Amino acid sequence: MEQPQTETADERHGPGREAAGDPGATGSGRTSGGPERQDEDARRTEAFRGARRFLWRPPFDRDLGGLLSGLADDARGLGLAGERGDRYGDGVVAVLERRVAELLGFPDAAFFPTGTMAQQVALRCWAGRTGSPVVALHPLAHPERHERGALSAVSGLRTVHPCDGPGQLTAQDVRDFQEPFGTLMLELPLRDAGFTLPTWEELQEVVGAARERDAVVHFDGARLWDCAAHFGRDLAEVAQLADSVYVSFYKSLGGLSGAALAGPAELVEEARAWRHRYGGQVFQQYPAAVSALAGLERELPRLPSYAAHARVVARALREGFGAEGVPWFRVHPEVPHTHQFQVWLPYEPDVLTEAALRQAEKDGTVLFTRWAAAGAQGPGGVAFTEVTVGAAGLEWDARQVREAVGGFLEQVRDVAAG
Repeated sequence: MEQPQTETADERHGPGREAAGDPGATGSGRTSGGPERQDEDARRTEAFRGARRFLWRPPFDRDLGGLLSGLADDARGLGLAGERGDRYGDGVVAVLERRVAELLGFPDAAFFPTGTMAQQVALRCWAGRTGSPVVALHPLAHPERHERGALSAVSGLRTVHPCDGPGQLTAQDVRDFQEPFGTLMLELPLRDAGFTLPTWEELQEVVGAARERDAVVHFDGARLWDCAAHFGRDLAEVAQLADSVYVSFYKSLGGLSGAALAGPAELVEEARAWRHRYGGQVFQQYPAAVSALAGLERELPRLPSYAAHARVVARALREGFGAEGVPWFRVHPEVPHTHQFQVWLPYEPDVLTEAALRQAEKDGTVLFTRWAAAGAQGPGGVAFTEVTVGAAGLEWDARQVREAVGGFLEQVRDVAAG
């Protein structure tokens, strides 16, 4: 039977790099580590590239020739093949910036090479405008968990936490918090809490509570693209609740890299200056810009169907674990808020990771990839992974998911038995 939620682990020990469930990734994002690690990575790459069935196949899981030819196809499909590239952010990068600003309903947007940089710049700019270096955010938010303390170490900001649990930050948390702050940052969805989202009414109330305290609101919208269907609103209506929004192009949209900061024209103009100071004024970025535009064209309209099918997959996973008599498991949230969610099982992560690899080698099926320990916040002997449902996952019906669960658990028992 299912048990209450356990808090997630630090991504340094997580199931993959930034892309949840990345089948080709090493656990730390490093390719070094000696011959044993390199042999393991080579085995993993061969197994997953040779697999036939995925819930989500990452766009980077192709050889270099395939990636380059795919980029050229995208440029032609977008009518950009005859255009020149870019120099320091003009050309196709400027086209992308205008497109993002339009989608999110803001006057302007600036392209950044990374989301970490975009968000640091946004929060630094708001600190200067509000006169407060204090940023209130959830303790599981990305800057607190995965950016090595960059907000304080690099940008001189101080973070505070109006809540201390894995649940969503509430309006009452914001009103009751005793310390002053200039900016409230909300991550939508909250990845380390299982890609969860508040209701539309709850989100409005949290934003309103911040306004009552004369704070500005910034959305960490790395996966904001996934939120519209959950809220039953279009992207611009969601984004306009905030004073500024950061979005990623490789999360959910399948772009090569890059991010954008959208907001008032004066803020974005200042952000461009800080982008230069932070080393983000890259000479040419047209590959990332073309892939981002292709993602907006191709993947963005499909995200609601991925989220709907994630609910089918999550239910089938619960049914499969129950039918197999697994004594403890958790699919969180039970009804996914987006096309991504967590699965927890009562085994060591190395056992589950090896079982997933053997299933790929034996059956050509990738149900799960890397698993992580619960870490300091959870019990020993429990591991979790992140599940993403994409275009490839639409081909799976509930019966096939349940069958794949059986095949996976067969491998788990074999690995556990030694």
